[in-house]
Amino acid sequence: MPTNTNGGLTATERGKLECRDLNLYYGKTQALKRVSVCLQACQITALIGPSGCGKSTFLRCFNRMNDLIDNVSVTGQVLIDGEDIYGRGTDPALLRKRVGMVFQKPNPFPLSIYDNIAYGPRLHGTRDRGALEEIVEKSLRGAALWDEVKDTLRKSAFELSGGQQQRLCIARVLAVEPEVVLMDEPCSALDPTATYYIEELMLQLKESYTIVIVTHNMYQASRVSRQTGFFLMGELIEFAATEQIFENPSDPRTDDYIRGRFG
Repeated sequence: MPTNTNGGLTATERGKLECRDLNLYYGKTQALKRVSVCLQACQITALIGPSGCGKSTFLRCFNRMNDLIDNVSVTGQVLIDGEDIYGRGTDPALLRKRVGMVFQKPNPFPLSIYDNIAYGPRLHGTRDRGALEEIVEKSLRGAALWDEVKDTLRKSAFELSGGQQQRLCIARVLAVEPEVVLMDEPCSALDPTATYYIEELMLQLKESYTIVIVTHNMYQASRVSRQTGFFLMGELIEFAATEQIFENPSDPRTDDYIRGRFG
């Protein structure tokens, strides 16, 4: 069990995401072990730990992306606003509208900038041209990209730089009005300047969205997150306020990892 499941926050602050005794198996191999934690609304939570420790698998539990992998089984509960998303009757497609995901490498569709953003709203039934134009502009503004692309919306998304493509992917997520944004190492393929823009964008987005980020960059976790969880071999070893994790961790394994003694 993690040392502190409150992340240094007061009881009055609202929890958005919660796991209760969560276990996940790939066939007979257990990838997550008895994870119990509560993540706060409209905050950035960072997940750290060595490669293969389960943090990305944990992240994908919140939008049930692991369902797409053969022989995956889950026990325990994963809740959003108190609702068990693994309960009977949950529609994974509607869940993924509520919980968007940004991947490690930018993955724009082979479409125009405009059509990348309009894709999700169209899929969910929006056909009115004026409404789509409004969504596209709002989403690109939300991703701090509008001023850079407003005159080239019909150009291929592949003509954008890597950092712009990642912000386009964030805008594509925002276009379907999610409540939660999951980010799996969103800056690992970007240069320092592009990374700075993405981090600044995350800090702006947390005012409206609950953000959970997986990162191997300790400086990034300490800069942008309010809560941090440390995973090791499928277990959530420690979860606390980011300042506590990096300055005064309770578990020696957390301290060893942050100081670079392994991982």
